Amino acid sequence: MRVVDEDGKQLGIMRTREALMLAQERGLDLVEIAPTANPPVCRIIDYGKFQYEAKKKAAEAKKKQVVINVKEVKFRPGTDEHDYSFKMKHAREWLEDGDKVKASIWFRGREITHRELGEKLLQRLEQDLADVGEVEARPRMEGNQMFLVFAPKRHKTSKADKSAQQKQGAAEGEGATSIS
Repeated sequence: MRVVDEDGKQLGIMRTREALMLAQERGLDLVEIAPTANPPVCRIIDYGKFQYEAKKKAAEAKKKQVVINVKEVKFRPGTDEHDYSFKMKHAREWLEDGDKVKASIWFRGREITHRELGEKLLQRLEQDLADVGEVEARPRMEGNQMFLVFAPKRHKTSKADKSAQQKQGAAEGEGATSIS
């Protein structure tokens, strides 16, 4: 097998026992890196440290990921004004936080014959949320449900950025005094 030391220097091709003894002399481990290579490649490293660093890199990569959740608001064709505004405000908050919103209208029984009521409700919601979100999927029917998917607008600042800007503006306002 081909052996590489902890610094990345090639030690050449040697037998498994020789490589193991060399690793033990240095107080390190012999780890097979490329088993399918001809000859197989092994590396002399501290395996615990290797695992720790790999885990740390994976955690750092995961930290930088942006996770977008899809949250849902459910309506009925006869949804009252207060219920509509309450659900619309929640959808607005979710879009401002960077989540996608799925607005669905459930039709039960004979309500399915009045699809235009659902379409009007979704059009109204689309107009009310136009400043914070954009339609990702147009309204469509699936069984007894009509739905519309909103995605947050890209150029909008995040909620954390807004709060930081507000704090900065408040701090600047405190320092100013007026003389009359």
